[in-house]
Amino acid sequence: MHPALNIIVKAARRASQIINRASLDLEHLQITTKRQSDFVTEVDKAAEAAIIEVLREAYPEYGILAEESGQRAGRAGGSDYQWIIDPLDGTTNFIHGFPQYAISIALACRGQITQAVVYDTVRNEMFTASKGGGAFLNERRIRVSRCLRLEDALIGTGFPYRVYEHIDAYLAIFRELARKTAGIRRPGAASLDLAYVACGRFDGFWELGLSPWDIAGGALLISEAGGLIGDLAGNDGYLQSGNVVAGTPKVFAQLLQVIDSHRTPGLQS
Repeated sequence: MHPALNIIVKAARRASQIINRASLDLEHLQITTKRQSDFVTEVDKAAEAAIIEVLREAYPEYGILAEESGQRAGRAGGSDYQWIIDPLDGTTNFIHGFPQYAISIALACRGQITQAVVYDTVRNEMFTASKGGGAFLNERRIRVSRCLRLEDALIGTGFPYRVYEHIDAYLAIFRELARKTAGIRRPGAASLDLAYVACGRFDGFWELGLSPWDIAGGALLISEAGGLIGDLAGNDGYLQSGNVVAGTPKVFAQLLQVIDSHRTPGLQS
């Protein structure tokens, strides 16, 4: 395992201790609303602080982009490396006791994701990937499914709370895919949905209006597991736009065709 990936795993396990303890006493959580349907708890902040402490101890010169504390430079200033951190993806699920949430940590070098972890603390499922080294679930190699046809595919999605102006386009896509697929699921934690594409539990996924920390870890898992991931045009701008499509090679192409037919002029790639 790459040394940086070892550190990410260590950081994820440290944060999971905080999350798992808090999950036993949810009624005493302090919850703040950042915006409609977007919550933060003291658990998010404590888990993020624990992750950053572990990462900074090992690589103090690297920059950080984290959901709760934002962007900051490393000790060396303008490093080519940046940690991208979501300490608790699926906070709404977490505060309701719905067991579908994860920690996502990725390392980018000059904007390219090179190491990634998505950790499901409930199931103790550690998804890991290194660029060029494959994707793994608890040290077992994983691959995307062999699904070839959209009509046989189970597709994941997430509702676009942050881009209300595109809800009509999203619902049009949803309606068509509901007719043309084996089923659509909305579990509520995008990083884990992407990990599920990587290990074959989902055959495809799409969502609008995500943040880089929602996508970064799962994106590398998918590409290292033999899948494809892109923006709404199939290109690599998904970290910038927040709009993402992923799947097996065949399903990815068919998803793009459906989505493209419903894209409005204001809906960027």
